[in-house]
Amino acid sequence: MEVRRNFDILTRYADKFQLEDALCFKHEGKWKKYSSEEYINHSVSFCKGLCRMGLRKGDKIITVSSNRPEWNFADMGMAMIGVVHVPVFASLNASEYQYIIKDSGAKLILISDQKLYKTVSQSFNFEGFSSLVYTFDTVTGVKNWKEILDAGASADTQLQKEIENIKTTIDENSIATLIYTSGTTGKPKGVMLSHRNLVSNFISASSVFNLKPGDKYLSILPLCHVGGRMGNYQTQYSGASIYYAESMGTIAANMQEIKPDGFDAVPRVLEKFYDVIISKGKKLKGIKRILFFWAVKLGLKYKPFGENGWLYESRLKLADKLIFSKWRAALGGNVRIVGCGGASLPPRLEKIFWAAGIKIINMYGLTETSPIITINRTFKGGARLGSVGYVIEGVEIKISEDGEILCRGPNVMLGYYNDPELTSSVFDSDGWFHTGDIGNIEDGKFLMVTDRKKEIFKLSNGKYIAPQLIENIFRESILIDQIMVVGEHEKFASALISPNFKYFDELKLSGKIDFSGTEELIRNSEIQSFFSSEIEKINKKLSPAEKINRFRLVPDEWTPSSGELSPTLKLRRQFISNKYRNLLEQVYQKQT
Repeated sequence: MEVRRNFDILTRYADKFQLEDALCFKHEGKWKKYSSEEYINHSVSFCKGLCRMGLRKGDKIITVSSNRPEWNFADMGMAMIGVVHVPVFASLNASEYQYIIKDSGAKLILISDQKLYKTVSQSFNFEGFSSLVYTFDTVTGVKNWKEILDAGASADTQLQKEIENIKTTIDENSIATLIYTSGTTGKPKGVMLSHRNLVSNFISASSVFNLKPGDKYLSILPLCHVGGRMGNYQTQYSGASIYYAESMGTIAANMQEIKPDGFDAVPRVLEKFYDVIISKGKKLKGIKRILFFWAVKLGLKYKPFGENGWLYESRLKLADKLIFSKWRAALGGNVRIVGCGGASLPPRLEKIFWAAGIKIINMYGLTETSPIITINRTFKGGARLGSVGYVIEGVEIKISEDGEILCRGPNVMLGYYNDPELTSSVFDSDGWFHTGDIGNIEDGKFLMVTDRKKEIFKLSNGKYIAPQLIENIFRESILIDQIMVVGEHEKFASALISPNFKYFDELKLSGKIDFSGTEELIRNSEIQSFFSSEIEKINKKLSPAEKINRFRLVPDEWTPSSGELSPTLKLRRQFISNKYRNLLEQVYQKQT
């Protein structure tokens, strides 16, 4: 069965796979499993229900939901009659939801639960709001999605014929989804992706991840995130089973329960895993502690495919037996591949996890490219740690004269919704999409991404600074949770730093320091000196212009909910600059 449209996955299921656990999620403490047959039936019923309600090709439906099987039933049900799916992050505020509702013109909004409904419903209070609203969970006073499902299940054969006719009008170039970018600055942009965009990408990805029937994949990234959605589709295409993590806080427990063969992640998730592992190592005593950190030190020197020679490999085997095998056991024992994208992956994490037998497949792409442009592979010659791999099948890249990464291929979006001017600005006359990222290609193959073009700034002495590159180096420090490098038009680069408060909480528990809150912590002269020494040490790795001359600690943890990070965990630089305007003025007011 050739898959040309995303809903063709259902026909592929019927032809090739008979899974008892196609889609699974935790409900009231137990894993609830939907078979591939149930998946198909629920999707078809939802499609019929929408059709009975009068929704047709080109209409929009917004989903604001946690990861759950119902998201897929709705997704496929929409696709079969050409309704455009508008999946939205569950971490936005009311004004952001309102903008998307207005801009998309959504006729229906699906919300997963009561808590989210309370937030999203605050955006409904505007003149002209007419969207129908349904929820997956039972919420008092709100229509439930099962009403649509039941209406579809009781539909007559004539409606089925109508749907089959509609399906014939949907080709690979038809719009399948409208994804609003989370946006680190300005208003969200609606990215229009076709079936061809999505399908070409997840089929190519499936050959890299190489999952198979019987494998289990833990889905962590939000399904509204284009990377999470791609992972969702490619896992289904491969016939593997999908288990949706309950939350970020239950990932480790979920892994122990299902023992996944793979999972998806952003660097922040891997950083948290690493921090937990290291904190446990610090609690060890005597020879166990010595062996633990000997293995970590060895892992940080890792090179793949035996490039370090036989002596290193023999030591690594011993480290694996004594230490790294326990790391894998903590992740369920079966993990062999992890898809990672969305932000820069610190090299130390990539090395240490590969050394531990957990292959982090680093990739690069954007919402506008469905998303994968380049990806590392797991075989010799197919991966270069520190890079984001090489082009996925069918895709081309090149580097422009000013260093920008350009992309062309079946994965590149149709354009921005309601914004033809912006669309034309990102495509050149030869059809190359301008990514806005800066990078270079090593050995004619492996892509290195250094920064966002619009985030690079110039010091007053004319030196250019790529902040993301510098931030990634500093974030390898155990002391630093988040950092933002600043200094445009100034004499030197400086930084705002959100400390790793959990690390200092552990020091407090051990009696090594004492503080009553984060404000007191960052004002502590000993802590300030501690950070100064750390920054001075890291500065030695940088060129003179890149060195952090001054810094200020902030008392806040940066998160999407507090606004400093986007839902995909990227820095919202303008928001941070505005929030800490007084601190930034202090940094530079002493210039002479």
